[in-house]
Amino acid sequence: MASRRSTPDSTPRRPGVLRWLWYALSGRLPMRYRDWVLHDLSTPTWPLRHLARLVVPLVPVAVVLVLVLPVPWSVRVTAVVMGSVIGLLFSFVFLNESTDRRAMRFGYPSGAAEAARQERRATRSLAKAAEEFRRDGRSRRFPP
Repeated sequence: MASRRSTPDSTPRRPGVLRWLWYALSGRLPMRYRDWVLHDLSTPTWPLRHLARLVVPLVPVAVVLVLVLPVPWSVRVTAVVMGSVIGLLFSFVFLNESTDRRAMRFGYPSGAAEAARQERRATRSLAKAAEEFRRDGRSRRFPP
């Protein structure tokens, strides 16, 4: 099976489910997924992807805590939910640093994820402006 090369219009080769779970647990993927990692850290949904990487390892721990803590159910669930929310909020405070560090683990220079996000935003803005120009240019009549 030939691996797909990344182009500006295509999505790089994705890891399988088990590899993604390992990646979510801060494991290192093989370097052939390097382009996908930058895509993961710079796509428009990157904050949601970051949240998914945080929630996946949190769920089993939360379930074990709810089942094992020797206090009433309401206290267990409240403690686990509040602790999880606080942990997730804390993680989002360092969202950019976390993604930058993850990109650096795959050989990208510091700031590469943010630069890729800015490039994607600029490309989308230019495409939107070009579409508006084409649409407005057809509907307007310019004086001779």
